[in-house]
Amino acid sequence: MLKSLFNWKVLLNLVIAIGVFAGLVWLTFRWLEHHTNHGQEIPVPNIVNKSIHDAVKILDDTGLEYEVDSANYNPKYRPFQVLQVYPAPGSRVKDGRTVHLTVNPRTWAPIAVPDVINKYSGLAFQRLDQVGLKIGDTIYEPSIQKDALLRILYKGNAVNPGARLPRFSVIDVVVGSGPMRNISIPNVVGLTVKEARAVITKSMFEVGLVEHEDGSNDESDIIYYQDPASGDVRDQGMQIDLWASKKTPAELRAKIEQLNSIYRMKVDTSLPPVRYEEVQHNEPSYSAPVVPAPVPRKETPKPEVPKTETPKTQTTTSKPAASATDKPKTSNAAPVTAKPAASTTTQQPAQKPKAKKVVVE
Repeated sequence: MLKSLFNWKVLLNLVIAIGVFAGLVWLTFRWLEHHTNHGQEIPVPNIVNKSIHDAVKILDDTGLEYEVDSANYNPKYRPFQVLQVYPAPGSRVKDGRTVHLTVNPRTWAPIAVPDVINKYSGLAFQRLDQVGLKIGDTIYEPSIQKDALLRILYKGNAVNPGARLPRFSVIDVVVGSGPMRNISIPNVVGLTVKEARAVITKSMFEVGLVEHEDGSNDESDIIYYQDPASGDVRDQGMQIDLWASKKTPAELRAKIEQLNSIYRMKVDTSLPPVRYEEVQHNEPSYSAPVVPAPVPRKETPKPEVPKTETPKTQTTTSKPAASATDKPKTSNAAPVTAKPAASTTTQQPAQKPKAKKVVVE
């Protein structure tokens, strides 16, 4: 087998194969040098702080390609001024190399208007300031949405949420001042339902119940009755109920009279007004009763009546038994005179002593 490897024919084929491979490699590198302009390099010109028009002209003359990218607007630099170049100025690149330019835009980039419609004005103002919009005039308009932001105006025109405006643009806002009081109700009888809705909304009232006579929801039906009636005064934001039909008012006379009996009740003003008197109810008091302090009683002593003794008469007749109450008391003691008690008050006259009645049998 080794003899076959060292055969001159095998060696010749091997040498030819190596030569062909080396020739292909050499030709490939030569083609790459020619295609990539090997050894032909161009220095990047210094175009920083130049205007974009001058920078593009210089790059075209040198044979370099370019790409322009705008950065965030910086008021310190001129509009369309070249701020940065990549590769850096002075570096050598091949002919046809792309150079990236960063340019200061003409003004601020536009921003989207945030959706703050019908939001509270305090929060809406804060959101508008965060995105870079400046609030100019604040216009107050009657609306049931008090202190709500109703519209955004830019140069006098209404702006919808999502519209793009230059940053730091001055905008005007319309804010609701609340509903107005005692506003006359508009007359919508004879209009279609669609037209009545527009009139009621324009007057800043709300559409309440809409009853169709045939049960449909056709917006072309004619309004033949409304409540409250036209000319009545109500506060804005109140609801107005509507009755609509395709029939004429003459055909609906009975229905209108029925509705009048319900919603147009007449008040008899000939009767005297009813007087209402306010009745005051006194609530019971639950406080503890006050016990008065005892007043010392002054007692006037009564004078003692002197006792008189009647002599007992001796009789021979037999003495029936008497009760203890009928037997007079006798005493051998001398009569005692009454001693009047001393008093600080005026002394009363002594009463005449009454003699005891003694029954002698």
